Amino acid sequence: MRIEHDTLGDREVPEDALYGIHTQRALENFGVSGRGVRIELIRAITLVKKACALTHKELDALPHDIADALADACDDVLAGLHNDAFVTDALQGGAGTSTHMNVNEVLANLAIIKLGGRPGDYARVSPLDHVNRGQSTNDVYPSALRIAAIYLVRELSEALATLQESLQKKEQAF
Repeated sequence: MRIEHDTLGDREVPEDALYGIHTQRALENFGVSGRGVRIELIRAITLVKKACALTHKELDALPHDIADALADACDDVLAGLHNDAFVTDALQGGAGTSTHMNVNEVLANLAIIKLGGRPGDYARVSPLDHVNRGQSTNDVYPSALRIAAIYLVRELSEALATLQESLQKKEQAF
């Protein structure tokens, strides 16, 4: 276990976990449904985070090595390499804050590893000061929900088109 600290005190977090103390607290306090957050939403939040990291890099508002490590971490998450790191419950208090922080912590820890550090070394890459720079859950979450909905509606549209084609072929066979 590693010890992480926030304004509420210390908490043990599994040594190999890519999440951190905020997610650990969410696991302790918001285990309501036993179902995780849909990966489509995690990926949509990650897209927002990547856009922010690259924008902050372009504006010189984030050190380039950190921005690059964060963008690489986002690419890894988008490729599905760390789906098991997103552990918050689908039903939670705080209008998505726990999920948002889960993503921030995972991206920070992946960036830390890419920069040669160990998870939890937030002096190197902070989930709040670097990953979440200039953002709030009230901005990120609604944007990500819209992005996830667009992707899911596209999937639905493709499935319906395939169904329609299949039904038309069956109709022609009669």
